[in-house]
Amino acid sequence: MSKLLGQLQQARALHQQGQLARARAIFEKILKSQATNLDALNALAVIAGQSRDFKRAVRLFDQSLKLDPDNAATYCNRGLALHELEDFTSALASYDRAIALKADYAVAYYNRGNSLKELQDARAALASFDRAIAIDPGFAVAHYNRGVVLETLGDREAALASYQRAATLKPDYTEAHYNRGVMLQALGRSAAAIESYDAAVALDPRHAAAHSNRGVGLATLRQSKAALDSFNRAIAIKPDFANAYFHRGNTLLDLKEYASSVASYDRAIALGCDAAGLYGSRRHAKMQMSDWHDYEAETRALTARIERDEPASPPFHVLLMSDSPGLQRRAASAWVRSEFPQRLSAEGEKYPRHSKIRVGYFSADFHVHATMYLIAQLFEEHDRSCFDIAAFSFGPDNQDSMRSRIRAACADFHDVRHQSDADIAMLARSLQIDIAVDLKGLTQFSRPGIFAHRAAPLQASYLGYPGTMGANYIDYLIADRTLIPQAHEHHYHERLILMPHSYQVNDATRRIADVVFSRHELGLPHSGFVFCCFNNNFKITPATFDVWMRILRRVEGSVLWLYQDNIAAAENLRREAATRGIDAARLIFAAFMPSPEHLARHRAADLFLDTLPYNAHTTASDALWAGLPVLTRSGEAFASRVATSLLTALRLPELITCSYEDYEELAVALAGDPRRLAALREKLARHRLTTPLFDTRLFTRNLEAAYREAYARYHADLPIENMHVEARDKP
Repeated sequence: MSKLLGQLQQARALHQQGQLARARAIFEKILKSQATNLDALNALAVIAGQSRDFKRAVRLFDQSLKLDPDNAATYCNRGLALHELEDFTSALASYDRAIALKADYAVAYYNRGNSLKELQDARAALASFDRAIAIDPGFAVAHYNRGVVLETLGDREAALASYQRAATLKPDYTEAHYNRGVMLQALGRSAAAIESYDAAVALDPRHAAAHSNRGVGLATLRQSKAALDSFNRAIAIKPDFANAYFHRGNTLLDLKEYASSVASYDRAIALGCDAAGLYGSRRHAKMQMSDWHDYEAETRALTARIERDEPASPPFHVLLMSDSPGLQRRAASAWVRSEFPQRLSAEGEKYPRHSKIRVGYFSADFHVHATMYLIAQLFEEHDRSCFDIAAFSFGPDNQDSMRSRIRAACADFHDVRHQSDADIAMLARSLQIDIAVDLKGLTQFSRPGIFAHRAAPLQASYLGYPGTMGANYIDYLIADRTLIPQAHEHHYHERLILMPHSYQVNDATRRIADVVFSRHELGLPHSGFVFCCFNNNFKITPATFDVWMRILRRVEGSVLWLYQDNIAAAENLRREAATRGIDAARLIFAAFMPSPEHLARHRAADLFLDTLPYNAHTTASDALWAGLPVLTRSGEAFASRVATSLLTALRLPELITCSYEDYEELAVALAGDPRRLAALREKLARHRLTTPLFDTRLFTRNLEAAYREAYARYHADLPIENMHVEARDKP
């Protein structure tokens, strides 16, 4: 007997030391001399499991249970082996038997929860984890797996609480810190998420996913250089980390390192990445450089993905690629379904009627920005006796003059950049905002998730995004009939608020500097016709550029004055000109200038040439406000008809064309007919302050009429329908 006891002790010691083969040999020797020795039998079963011979483990546990049918621990261990064999139903039965024998068996409840999770019975799994925790509140891994189940059920807040509890109970629990970060990130709490990822990488410096997600959080906070460092660390640890390459590409794009961005996207694609937006973002990085290699093939491939309803591109990039309103709607709908699904019921709380309609404007751009150049005066012109205006800023606080101006014009200004989408929506609802106006749409730094959580009973998209958002939670799109002809209405998911003149608000107080630049100061030749386009270079497509080069060829001595986004784009555009037989020196690039001086330099140009499929928007207003005629070619979609809308409101239809042929002919004709062009300039000068486009007060009264009608319909329980705002002559 003492010999047997000695053998058992020796085998157990070897087992604890991890010397499985030597321990197994002694336990088997014991069983040969004593076939009913439960200690040896159970130990061999456990060793079989540790050796991943789960079938043998089950057989040995079955033998043990024949000898000791009421052993709860044996049933629990048998369940673990069956679980590893992916026989989850049998594992569940084994755990149930263990619990029947031992009602307070926390480990059995925990294991039972894991098998139920694999059987995709999340609710039952949650109940099992809850029971394990009730028996043993300090069961950290049960809290963790409870969080995993809650995450699958979509209850992010509860999942976050479970991961937090697991990390508190077990501070060295790397995955609890990591998953806590994932939940915080999903809830839009990027700063707190980064802290969790920091805790995870402190425990495991080679946790590649934590480094990568930390980078995503930093990028969200616009700390792009720090984000890039995190992605580089993730890739150094895991060189085949496709998703890290994708996010690294996004960050390099934001840092304007376009060639490196494309290379990072290419690596992600080579590694099999299928992240939402990958192909469209790669194409946009190339367009930033005016790199048109494989332009047509890549456009066809991206179009095919969108037509399969894949979220293949951020929708804004599709506006730059195609003027098909149908394709744009498909791209937006696929994107919103994938990235920003509706979070709450569309039936929000119905507030009582307010004495003043509460309008909230939401943007990342409450600072010196193109959108604010257009809209700033609107905030000042709102009728404060009838409207309470609030601004919700989720962009940087640059502490510039424009931000101060917007603050002064609004009854309330909320800096919400560090709050989650849900928290911002709840703030708006606590303030009983009646109409939430999204000034960003689906552009860079937008926050559609705020509106997915229903920030207000009525939600509208305006100005920042020239197209449909394809989202059930956006009720209205503010547009005009020129932008969206009746035959195209079905391409827009929202109901339309159709403004009477142009949808675009303008600031009639914008200052044009008194300085008169010489051509020499601007780098322009002493003589010759100056065509210009100060649009971003990424709006320039090969088709538009072809027409421009034909125009230069036909107008002797003329030059094309462009805005320089980056050196690579300038070099590529010059090279493209040369391949079309045009001296590259005839392309002249303008550097950045402050707005008043930028407006003033328009006087040195003779004619602004618009782009297609994405027209000049703020840049067209800049030119027209400065007195420079804008020649446009009208397309099919919203973004392709903005300049047409502006010119229509200015009563200058003679500058609107509908084909590249007419566009080219008119540009050449105006360049060759100084009197005709001078007459157009004179007409523009007369209409600039006498037609509706730059009458901000009139525009504000019209927009307020739309708000009143939408508000009245809502409180009358009438359906959301298109609204045609009646034109008025005076504000």
